[in-house]
Amino acid sequence: MNTDLRHRLGKSLIFRYVDEPRRDEIIELADILEFSDGETIIREGEVSAHIYLVVQGEVCVNVGEREGHPVYLSTIGEGEIFGEAGIFLKTARTANVDSLGSSRILRLHRSDLMDFIKRDPSTGIRVLMIIIYGLLRKLRESNQELAYERKGDSEQEDIDALVESLVRDVENPAR
Repeated sequence: MNTDLRHRLGKSLIFRYVDEPRRDEIIELADILEFSDGETIIREGEVSAHIYLVVQGEVCVNVGEREGHPVYLSTIGEGEIFGEAGIFLKTARTANVDSLGSSRILRLHRSDLMDFIKRDPSTGIRVLMIIIYGLLRKLRESNQELAYERKGDSEQEDIDALVESLVRDVENPAR
């Protein structure tokens, strides 16, 4: 295996607590894919049983379209994982993931990960705990963003009430 690839993967959170022989074993089960700028890695709505790790480069997560452009959600960089739901659920992907510039991505299928966990439960549990930690971190960030949006909505209600009051005063001035 390429030394640069081994080094990059060793720095990622998902492999940081996995010894080198087990890390190499997992990597042998996976595919290393290369994408060019703008190329789609995951398409919203597709069903896939894979989890992904950015080995090199960055990817952009976006959904749907507004005014003819995808709605940006986040950027995921080297060492970070995405598509975690694919190893837990048989459900449609909720977002598009596109390469920003050129990128190298590790893709691991659910069945290969589960086979590894059966062979080495101790290491497998560590990997699953890191995946779950990542999901919880993303959930917390989403909750914080929703709370911020809701706060903005309540502030907008105050502004709307003020504007409505001013319009009423202009239309019906006190005599």
